[in-house]
Amino acid sequence: MTYVMTALTMPKFGLAMTEGKLSSWTIAPGGAVREGDEVADIETSKITSGYESPASGVLRRQVALAGETLPVGALLGVVADADVPEAEIDAFIASFRAESTEEGEETAEATSSEPKMVEVGAHRLNVRDVGRGEGPPLLLIHGFGGDLSNWMLNQDVLARHQRVIAFDLPGHGASSKDVGDGSLTFLAEAAAGLLQALDIPKAHVLGHSLGGAVALCLLRDAPDSVVTLTLVAPAGLERAVNVESLKAMVESDRTRDMQQALQALVHDKSLVGRKMADNVLKVRRLDGAREALRTIAATCFANGQQTDDLRPVLDAASVPVRLFWGEEDEILPVAGAKNAPDTVVKYILPEIGHMPQLEKTVEFNRIVEGFLEENA
Repeated sequence: MTYVMTALTMPKFGLAMTEGKLSSWTIAPGGAVREGDEVADIETSKITSGYESPASGVLRRQVALAGETLPVGALLGVVADADVPEAEIDAFIASFRAESTEEGEETAEATSSEPKMVEVGAHRLNVRDVGRGEGPPLLLIHGFGGDLSNWMLNQDVLARHQRVIAFDLPGHGASSKDVGDGSLTFLAEAAAGLLQALDIPKAHVLGHSLGGAVALCLLRDAPDSVVTLTLVAPAGLERAVNVESLKAMVESDRTRDMQQALQALVHDKSLVGRKMADNVLKVRRLDGAREALRTIAATCFANGQQTDDLRPVLDAASVPVRLFWGEEDEILPVAGAKNAPDTVVKYILPEIGHMPQLEKTVEFNRIVEGFLEENA
């Protein structure tokens, strides 16, 4: 008789992640789980997040103990049906540990998902392209001062059933630093150019913060290229913006100051540690990085307000739209959600800040995944 058993393994949340700490189990042995249920908390140098079960069944075995730090790919536990004999579970665990090719396979997988540079006109864009699928891929657009690592808890999960592409906007991350006039239109042209360079005629588009405004401009300027639109605390729907926090995220030059600046992005301040601040500072110190962000800020947030009003774009949208916003957003007030038309399905999240994709990861991924499946 053939039994179906699923290994729970240490996930690879971040691009540079090589190990993680099993902070705690949230499901006891013998507990029933559904695919997508949170079964454990994983702690990395950047963030603590829930780990979703990749399968439905019963948590038959907790192989790793809470508090253990383990390499990516290490066995944490086993999910199987209740009628699978204990001897079969033991054999499964032994076989998993004995596979001599496991390390090589994990290394090959990590290498294949590393970012690469893509020439897009005058730009060199840092792109991470993962997953496969026959339908239109999903394009992820990060916010002001961010980079493709802002999707570290989302991209690989969403790529289980389709192709998902994240990239650094011009002036951000490892991409080239020319941002032209710093306008949303300029950034949207770069996004459209990336789709063309990758030979993608149509894509689902998901944008956060400034990236949400870029996504709206992409819909406005290249409507035939957008299949669905998912917005996360997008710019362009309200005039108010916390320019002081944005300025601090650009100009801070000490770890402690940068950590305090980044904490404005989340409601749970403990999510932002010193290592995250150090990583951001390394990017800020690249040639042209701060100047590029200053140019974008001067154009998009002139006189302490948002420059562009993109509500007409959303009012006229003919594609399905989903909107996420944290009630405790300190960067762009949640009041902006009220300016979205009734045709937009809204998820207003209590006790969540400016980055729902990081603070409410499991629910966010589940909703987005379902939305994409509905519109495949």
